Amino acid sequence: MQHAVGSELPPPHGPGRTAWAGQAPEATGQVPLPPGGPVHAPGVPLAQGGVHHPAPPAPVPPDPRTATLAVLLIGPAGAGKTSVAKYWAGHRRVPTAHVSLDDVREWVRAGFADPQSGWNEQSETQYRLARRTCGFAARNFLANGISCVIDDAVFPDRPVVGLGGWKRHVGPGLLPVVLLPGLEVVLERNAQRSGNRRLTDEEVARIHGRMAGWYGSGLPIIDNSQLDVPATARLLDDVLARSMAAPPQW
Repeated sequence: MQHAVGSELPPPHGPGRTAWAGQAPEATGQVPLPPGGPVHAPGVPLAQGGVHHPAPPAPVPPDPRTATLAVLLIGPAGAGKTSVAKYWAGHRRVPTAHVSLDDVREWVRAGFADPQSGWNEQSETQYRLARRTCGFAARNFLANGISCVIDDAVFPDRPVVGLGGWKRHVGPGLLPVVLLPGLEVVLERNAQRSGNRRLTDEEVARIHGRMAGWYGSGLPIIDNSQLDVPATARLLDDVLARSMAAPPQW
């Protein structure tokens, strides 16, 4: 079943799912009374009229390790977004896809607009097309019960083409998380890169400075300066559990 871009995400699968129209009464907690009326537990006083109404059970908190999720991992170059996203997707208990914006952007071979050569209308167009393609892929995965994690360097000072764009492409259930290690760590990791993914130190510092605007935004931020990839992925699960219980306003 396909879902049009912009429509709501499909309901999560597994523990923590909510009741939807058309489900059996047992799925909604409205269990039919047994023949002969309600059963009265000894020692529990009856309500007025002789009918006892037990309190509804406490809701089970969703488990990010088994729920169907759409996650947007944000961070500067060298933050470890791609490595963490790939590891997290590969070690989940349920089917999960990793959608890399840079990989999709580099599908363009002839005519590739490398932003390191200078930002222009063509590089902006290719980034925009890559984001829309990633969003479409994410929605298809979700519609078929497969979680997805997307990594992108989204800037807080460009809300329309940043978070706002991803929300339009994927849906309102998208969970954004920011990876923001210290500048020294980012510079060291960037120095280990090669090809067009390695940036100048000046560019890395500029991007890192813009990413600092996420502090105070309400989005969860992980400083993974002293964490390896597996430890960061475990912390990501904890952060997602809190975001699922109380979604950030963005």
